Amino acid sequence: MKYLLDTHIALWLLEDSEKLSNAARKIIQAVDNEIYASYASLWEIAIKHKKYPNEMPISSKKMQYCLRQSNVLLLPIGLEHIIATENLPDIHKDPFDRLLIAQAITEPMHFLTHDEKLSAYSELVQLV
Repeated sequence: MKYLLDTHIALWLLEDSEKLSNAARKIIQAVDNEIYASYASLWEIAIKHKKYPNEMPISSKKMQYCLRQSNVLLLPIGLEHIIATENLPDIHKDPFDRLLIAQAITEPMHFLTHDEKLSAYSELVQLV
């Protein structure tokens, strides 16, 4: 199965954070699963790292390197993903989350998140 990681899930994975649930770890470590992080997450990290370096200590370049080292595939942002954001209901205002959800629905792939609000978008959203 294909899984797209929400930005915070990807960060928790690379930090080996206790916040990353056992369910998420099991999915990510399963050899049959393809695990993706979006260019949108790298863009979000770049903005937050520049604006709040103490709160977001990792740069997008370092994040990209660490994801590749962890065998996480990178999902580019395509025109179809951008257009799909227009069809999403106004459940959540965060543009990065909306783009990630649109990518998961368009591809399709399961979306791993800890944000309960996002589960209202699609059955592809998996709370972990």
